[in-house]
Amino acid sequence: MDSEYYRLILITAITLTVFLVVSFIIKKLTRRYSASSHLSEHRTNLIMKYINLFMSSLFLIFILGVWGINSSDLFAFFTGTLTIIGVAFFAQWSILSNITSGIILFFTFPFRIGDVIKVHDKDFPIEAQIEDIKAFHTILRTLEGELITYPNSLLLQKGVTVVPLKHEEREFYD
Repeated sequence: MDSEYYRLILITAITLTVFLVVSFIIKKLTRRYSASSHLSEHRTNLIMKYINLFMSSLFLIFILGVWGINSSDLFAFFTGTLTIIGVAFFAQWSILSNITSGIILFFTFPFRIGDVIKVHDKDFPIEAQIEDIKAFHTILRTLEGELITYPNSLLLQKGVTVVPLKHEEREFYD
């Protein structure tokens, strides 16, 4: 009996070590990608939270299996939980859509913080500077100083143009 517990503890320790090493490598790669793409620290930290949540979930599921939690009970628990979450997300599908859009905006970076963009919406056209890109929405500031919270999913659905910065007209002399 004691040897079985030692074996389980050893497997758990090895799994934890592998989890920490893989998490460290993924974090390093993500930060390197972020630095080479000149992405903001805030956006990088947001993606790191998503990665940590995913990796921790995998670790927890594996450890529960190692310790002999009945897989049918575990499956019933997760199925019930996911059903409730699924109904909640279906009722609020825009939340999931905005999170997914935030991730897409992070990795494709069609525009960056500080860019002036024009959103081509026939009902509510916007020309504003991007102040921040968050998980659910992007913060925009119009030329009049108005602060707009714009859902990330709409930024991917609508046409968006990055407006080039206007240079001052200068006179050149020979």
